[in-house]
Amino acid sequence: MTKTEMAEKLAKKTGLSKAKAMEVVNEIFGVAPGKGIIAVELDAGRKVTIPGFGTFETKRRAAREGRNPATGKTIKIAAKNYPKFKPGKTLKERVAK
Repeated sequence: MTKTEMAEKLAKKTGLSKAKAMEVVNEIFGVAPGKGIIAVELDAGRKVTIPGFGTFETKRRAAREGRNPATGKTIKIAAKNYPKFKPGKTLKERVAK
């Protein structure tokens, strides 16, 4: 499902216009700097928990050494933050059927 398809389904189920539904989807899931409720919370290092659905959080991967597969040389891989999603129990059970 694309973001456009999600907005169309939201519009049908709620009676919103397609444009307003797309605005809602963008406000929740947007990834442009300073946009998107979930992304802004993750930027700030906070968790977003939607009971039954799951939890979005930011994790930190430590710096480490790796190997360049082409040359075999040791390289340094910088530390970085990354987003993580853990599905909730209800969602896991529903999908597992």
